[in-house]
Amino acid sequence: MTKKQRRTFNAEFKLQVVQMIRQQGLSVGDVCRDMKLGETAVRRWLAQADEEAAGRPGIGKPLTAEQQRIRQLEAENKQLRGDVDILKKAFGLLCPRASMSYQFVEQLHEKAVPVGRLCRVLGVSRSGYYGARQRAKFAPKACLVSAQLKTEFAASGRVYGSRRLGAVLRAQGLRIGRHRVRRLMRENKLRALWRRKFVHTTDSTHALPVSANVLARRFNPSGPNQAWVSDITYIRTRSGWLYLAVVLDLYARKVVGWAMAPTMHAELVCAALQLAIAQRQPAPGLIVHSDRGSQYASGLHQALLARHGLVGSMSRKGNCWDNAVMERFFLSLKTERVWQRDYANHAEAMTDIANYIVGFYNSVRLHSKLGNLPPNAFEQQSAIKQPIAVSEKT
Repeated sequence: MTKKQRRTFNAEFKLQVVQMIRQQGLSVGDVCRDMKLGETAVRRWLAQADEEAAGRPGIGKPLTAEQQRIRQLEAENKQLRGDVDILKKAFGLLCPRASMSYQFVEQLHEKAVPVGRLCRVLGVSRSGYYGARQRAKFAPKACLVSAQLKTEFAASGRVYGSRRLGAVLRAQGLRIGRHRVRRLMRENKLRALWRRKFVHTTDSTHALPVSANVLARRFNPSGPNQAWVSDITYIRTRSGWLYLAVVLDLYARKVVGWAMAPTMHAELVCAALQLAIAQRQPAPGLIVHSDRGSQYASGLHQALLARHGLVGSMSRKGNCWDNAVMERFFLSLKTERVWQRDYANHAEAMTDIANYIVGFYNSVRLHSKLGNLPPNAFEQQSAIKQPIAVSEKT
């Protein structure tokens, strides 16, 4: 059994993580799960940053027993208030129809609560409950499926089509095919949002050196940190354009690095790549593919690749298919999030896009290429299977 290598992080990476949480509004748990960091370490970095901002370097004095008890009570009180809010919302969503009351009786009866008592409290008859229970064995549950379909469609941000909605419902135990999902979507007027806009972001008319197409459209590597793709896109805000640079690991289609700025200079793509390198710490020989833009051909970006032993790769001139996976991610980002928003300024756009990447795309969004798993879940599943495959060979 190989000993797990201890990861080390420099001060610049720690500051990036602190700024991601403080400025972009991400939660500590989401950032830790996405970047595979220890929550204790990240909270220590936050405390150190707060102490330094207050002019007191290092972590402050430990809390007294009384202060710890007060904080514990405050946390419990906050949790209780949250639970009460959830119950209030749940009761507000309850439908007064008798069929919903019968379902409530069914659920509580499974927990050893007498049917007669439940019917009396809810104001329904026992004969009506048993009649509905008998009919439910033969009648289709179209109403419930439609309600569940609407819920999952709304939870996806109104972006899931029939394939992904069908996968979500089947994962919840429903036996439903894609054609039935399509029919229910038509009946309930559920249509995935789709809109396309384009702005030119690649300037390949330069005299800088261009790398060969080393990736050659091999978009399915056998493991993580073997091939990354990267590109720049634009985000429209009322305060002007915001440019987003992204680095994506082809193995799990996971976003491993990103950066945003009002200009698309070489520093933008270098910041995204530096975040990916600090987070993943890849071995030399990793392929980093991009288009022929001047940012990626710049000396700054090429020096960063050489410093870490990474292999540069660029698409052929005028051939967008050589970087198709990255283009597909940008299309998903815009149809599922950006084009549904009207950002007032750069800060609002940066917060929302960071939440999409960390809180939805990497951790929740189903990916058909990954067997309808999110990138984080796919990587975790692959990490479990890998030791098993090694032991079988030995």
